[in-house]
Parts: sequence; C-alpha cells; structure tokens
Amino acid sequence: MDLNAEPEYDNPLIWPILTLLNTEPSGWKIHTLSDALKQQGLLNPLDDNPEQDLFKRNFLLMNALYQLQALLLPSQWLQVQAMDIQLLEHPEPGHALDPHDPLRRYYLDWHNYHTDASAVKRLLSSFWNRYQRYIGHATPIPDTTRVQDLTRLDLPEDATQQQIRRQWRKLALRWHPDRPNGDADTFRQICEAWQRLQSS
Repeated sequence: MDLNAEPEYDNPLIWPILTLLNTEPSGWKIHTLSDALKQQGLLNPLDDNPEQDLFKRNFLLMNALYQLQALLLPSQWLQVQAMDIQLLEHPEPGHALDPHDPLRRYYLDWHNYHTDASAVKRLLSSFWNRYQRYIGHATPIPDTTRVQDLTRLDLPEDATQQQIRRQWRKLALRWHPDRPNGDADTFRQICEAWQRLQSS
C-alpha cells in the first residue's frame, strides 16, 4: 500500500475524533473513543451480531485514526494504539508513517471491512448525514451547481476527483472548528460542497 496515495473513502469519523482529541489529547482507548462517539449519536450499532458489531466499530475507528494521523503530519503526531491514543503537538523527528506497519495497512484497506463497496458507501453516507447534524446543520442544503461547489473549494471547473479530494481534505483540516483559526460555518460549507461533488 502506498502511504502517499489518497484513501479509497474519506471516513467522516475523522472530524469528530479530531474534536475529541483537541478537547482531551491523551487518555483515550479505542473503546472509550467509541463510547464518546456513541454518546454523540455518531456511532450506532453496525451489525446484529455483537462480535461483528465490535469488529466493524473498531475497524471504522482505526481507519479514521490512521487517516487522521497522515492528515496531521508534520505539525502534529497522532499515536495510534488501541489502548493508548494521543495527540502530540510537537512530534519528535522520529515520528513518521511506517510503510511496513501491518496494522496501518490492514485498517486502511476497506476490503478488510468484510462487505462490498456499495455497502461501505451507504454506511459512510449515513455517517455524513449524522455528522452534519452534529456540526449544526439543521436546514435543507440549498441547491447549488458543481461550478459553485468547486469555487467554494478554490478549484477550477476541470478539477479531477483526485484534486477535489485532496483539496477537500486540506481545507477541512484548515477550517475544522477545533483547529487554530478554524471556522465552523466555513467547515460546514466545504463539507456540504464535498458531499455534493461526491454524488454528482
């Protein structure tokens, strides 16, 4: 797996996890992170089988953590260990993505979620809908054109899907309300633009 490659799917749990880590940078375990997201209504049961439900929740959380780890470098280091998750403001020079880390490779490969691509897309779409409520979006999203959405993301009309995704991730990290100089309204607008561009 190429660590510099764009992820197959953007995991919307990245953003509420970033909020939790900015509020409390250390002391997290995978199950306490799961509980915090469940309390916010962002991580509902995923399977009737309790063992499969636990596996799927852990997979989604680890996937989001590894995606977030890459997004935050080089300014911050996210330690991703199931029993010790913490956000470090000033990473040491040795902190880098390990291309041979088997856990990272496993959790970034959506084939390991044990379902087909359309089911993963439906699942992540439902997370996006819940997340928009979480960040304060309560009214219907106004109709807009592809060109307007691309302009909102500071992209040309002929932008490729890869360019759109790369720019969306950059702007989302910049404007996330828990980042320095972040802005909730701008973050919400680029989330909405990204969602429309994905489905167009």
